[in-house]
Amino acid sequence: MQKYIVNKNESGQTLEKYVKKVLNTAPLSFIYKLFRKKDIKVNGHWQKEKYLVSENDEITIFITDKQIEDFNKTNIYTPNNYIEPWIIYEDKNVLFINKPRGVLVQKDDNYNEKPLDQMVIEYLIYKGEYDPQNDLAFKPGPAHRIDRNTSGIVIFGKNHDALSYLFELFQKHELIGKHYICLVVGDINKEGTIEVPLRKNFDTKKVVVAPLSSGAKPAKTVYHPIEHFNGFTLLDITLITGRTHQIRVHMSYIRHHVVGDGKYGDFKINNEIEKKYGFKNQFLHASEVHFGELKKPLDNLSKRSFKAEMPKEYTDLLLKLKEERE
Repeated sequence: MQKYIVNKNESGQTLEKYVKKVLNTAPLSFIYKLFRKKDIKVNGHWQKEKYLVSENDEITIFITDKQIEDFNKTNIYTPNNYIEPWIIYEDKNVLFINKPRGVLVQKDDNYNEKPLDQMVIEYLIYKGEYDPQNDLAFKPGPAHRIDRNTSGIVIFGKNHDALSYLFELFQKHELIGKHYICLVVGDINKEGTIEVPLRKNFDTKKVVVAPLSSGAKPAKTVYHPIEHFNGFTLLDITLITGRTHQIRVHMSYIRHHVVGDGKYGDFKINNEIEKKYGFKNQFLHASEVHFGELKKPLDNLSKRSFKAEMPKEYTDLLLKLKEERE
């Protein structure tokens, strides 16, 4: 038998979610069996999976010490302030990071590198704001993701209430707006909207335009020209939905590929750009996020906007293109 006391950060989540995080390597079948056998109690009473835990609740799980050892694996963190130069904004609830290109937001088995979410946890441990030994059932995390080779704003929730509200904002797309800046091939002289459904092809691992009847999801992208160069256009893009690779696929769909895009782009032009300017990266940057009137605990963000500066390699390319134009 093992007992846990719910702390403030862990409050508000379902009992099922709490147990899954405490027994973070246990098979789901094992966890659901605990619920069926009524081997999980809250304050001495059996509760169902969807019960919402509260601060100071006592959670009792009737399993052996050996099972606790096997099913609760604590990650090894090295407290540090490495990400401090990347921070755009921080308060007790949220952390806004200007992620460099090439950094993963979350772990991917295809890459042997430290992801941003681990860096954030190590930073919060360094500051004394998070203790993985005590916060067994909550871990600060990102409310959304951007691609490894996309730079720009990523928002993290530091506590359960803040992260849950952020998830809600990104899901509903009503009180939050996201802007991206990208350089595309060709001349775009007026604003426009791309509204075609997208579906991931798991065989090719690429996202494709497809009908809703095939399982595709609605996707809507709005773009505005910012500046023109010789055969290229710098765009401000607003995502109305947030599908995987949405901007890159939508711009490819209208034959204005994102410069440097190695998956959906114009490979011939990408090679020319690399040879001429030494630029071989994807020119896509999550530049701004703005909020409407928010409730607690994020009311401090109401009616505010936050911007992330573009990487120097992007601004250097724009300067070279501008010099040629003039």
